Amino acid sequence: MKYSLQNIILEIHNKEEKILSQSKRLIDEAYEMTLYLQDLLFSVKKLIIEEGFKDDVEEMHFFRTIKPQILGKLIYYNKIYRIETSCPVSNGKMYYSYFSTQLANLKRDYSEQVFNSDFYRYYRSGRTDRDEIYFKRGNINYHDGLNSIVFEIDSSFSTFYDYKVARIISNELLYTYLLTKINPDENPDVILQNSESTKDIFWTDSKNALIELVYALYASGAISHGKIGIRKISLIFQILFRIPLGDLHHAFHRMKTRTGSRTAFLDQLKISLEEYMDKDL
Repeated sequence: MKYSLQNIILEIHNKEEKILSQSKRLIDEAYEMTLYLQDLLFSVKKLIIEEGFKDDVEEMHFFRTIKPQILGKLIYYNKIYRIETSCPVSNGKMYYSYFSTQLANLKRDYSEQVFNSDFYRYYRSGRTDRDEIYFKRGNINYHDGLNSIVFEIDSSFSTFYDYKVARIISNELLYTYLLTKINPDENPDVILQNSESTKDIFWTDSKNALIELVYALYASGAISHGKIGIRKISLIFQILFRIPLGDLHHAFHRMKTRTGSRTAFLDQLKISLEEYMDKDL
């Protein structure tokens, strides 16, 4: 298959990095990513319909892991665009009330539609014994009382449960985004996102590099004598640079097992600093 999970994640990541480097408003970033992901999903759909899958294993892998990465990000960015374009003010009580309501709606929807389902527990546990039922086309059981959206999906490009996985991915990203908007304890300076003085500050290296830095600061106890958690540190950087870091835990574990140096960014920081010092000698 032309599209592997690694290639899809890398392609989306590169597009996010490119848009971020242009220092656009969050509304513009979300809109551009929505259009890009919509086109990407259409391209993948065209390929699948034309070429199909070589076997059941490839089909199940696609609908469990590949398609949800695209659709999940698409749902996420589209939701951000809708939230940001409806926000009544840039700060103050109405601002916090608005985003608090959005967070409450997300939690309620997550609880009612996702969290309490048997499928959620199946997916979170990492089980694969029912993948043939959940992630092969043509196996939708209408006796389960499924969400009405099932009647609108294209059965040639969906199993319905790939949409469920996409919702899990998008909701987790939205949860982090909304926390950076409303939680003073974990968001010590929300004004950074709206300040004219910081609009030109943005992260130009990879997200993995920033996550590596976040974990290094956490592990060293360099911030607040080590009494501040990893999520709080990451939120500060996400606010400052206006960049979503996604699932830190999984990103960190990928770093632990990657080939070559596991601290590639920190190694490069040391080299860059030493070279800068040598210029003054």
